Amino acid sequence: MTRAETLLWRYLKAGRLAGLAFRRQTPMGHYIADFVAHSCKLIVELDGESHDFEERIRHDEQRDQWFAFRGYRVLRFTNDDVMKNLEGVVLSIVEAAEQAAPLSLTLPRKGGGNPSSNASLTNGESGASDGVGDA
Repeated sequence: MTRAETLLWRYLKAGRLAGLAFRRQTPMGHYIADFVAHSCKLIVELDGESHDFEERIRHDEQRDQWFAFRGYRVLRFTNDDVMKNLEGVVLSIVEAAEQAAPLSLTLPRKGGGNPSSNASLTNGESGASDGVGDA
């Protein structure tokens, strides 16, 4: 790991960042994600100088498209970004994770349903009338 990756990993590991469980150097298909939080489908990539070449840029774009096709959002930073603005990088990751977080659904307790509704789930009929077509 580069120095920047080590520094960022200190923030990402063990759920320290917004309680997210990140994994590092995770194989996904033919690629390896630098850091991934599967719960919110977020991947963080850190690129060094080797990513400045046209061939490498094309490879990175293909990789990002492959991740995106599977529902993952990819955030890219440079090692310089982390070394010079770690707080900004961490804030960007937190914001992206919050945007991607699945909605929390509250389900009724067993047998709790909606007691004021006369709807029947088994026969598709409803006891409520909308006034249209009533005789």
